[in-house]
Amino acid sequence: MHTVGLLVYANFQAMGLAVASVFEYTNRFRGEQAYVFRLVSEEGGPVMTSQHFSVNTERLGDFAYDTLIVAGDNDCQLPPDSLLDYLRQAPGQSRRVAAICTGAVVLAAAGLLDGKHATTHWFHAQAFKQQYPGVLLDEDRIFVVDGQIWTSAGMTAGVDLALAIVEKDFGLETARMVARKLVVHQRRGGGQSQFSALLELDAKSDRVQMALTHAREHLASELSVEVLAQAARLSPRQFSRVFREETGQSPAKAVERLRVEAARLMMETTRHPIEVIARETGFGDRERMRQAFLRAFGQPPQAIQRTSAGAVLAL
Repeated sequence: MHTVGLLVYANFQAMGLAVASVFEYTNRFRGEQAYVFRLVSEEGGPVMTSQHFSVNTERLGDFAYDTLIVAGDNDCQLPPDSLLDYLRQAPGQSRRVAAICTGAVVLAAAGLLDGKHATTHWFHAQAFKQQYPGVLLDEDRIFVVDGQIWTSAGMTAGVDLALAIVEKDFGLETARMVARKLVVHQRRGGGQSQFSALLELDAKSDRVQMALTHAREHLASELSVEVLAQAARLSPRQFSRVFREETGQSPAKAVERLRVEAARLMMETTRHPIEVIARETGFGDRERMRQAFLRAFGQPPQAIQRTSAGAVLAL
């Protein structure tokens, strides 16, 4: 039985509470109390969220924790020094110490991230690096594991981190069942980019969105303007005009971005050779994929692959 403590403090972001559901459904699927989940704060009692409602908590020092997770807030505010003092001792008392989103700032302030790989929300990454230069910040990662320290990117990435914890403790199949119940990806991959090409394209009309969805689902197939226009139920000329108006780029450029994103994810979550990844994502050959990666990242696929291999250090 694993005790998980989610540590909150005044004005924390309530979305961090979502990790509780991961451990709840793990218990349900296993038919046992695999995890005891405790919502804790330094003093116990009600704690106010950033949305101005409070949650009831237990006192931090009343329990021992196999895994202690620090919630984040919207503004990178630090909790009292007394709580930082407690956290400095946490690695000697817990098997895992984790942080959700800007909770990484709290761990950094406590000195737990010095010389370690970590991540946090992309919006705060530059300020984080300036304030904590001793941390090896992987700012474009969903979650990072370095020994017993686990950190995640945005609030929803806390769910990815919690699923990875379940996978580590009870195996892939349990984590997969929990993810299906929560209707989330079982593994976005610790090394996956915090950004999505589909989100950045921000199509405004259903027709353009239909074309983008078709492209994402058929990356290995031909994705000419004519094919995408047919998926959008527009003429090729109409489609090209509307697509550029809504996304600010050509259909060909958008397809390349989707393929690059898919190829990068395959590198981060599989061991397929470059040639296989190029074929599966529609580039056809490694040279075309290399040129696309140079345009997108300024690095060839092999460099991205080497970086990704070390992004999740101890999962």
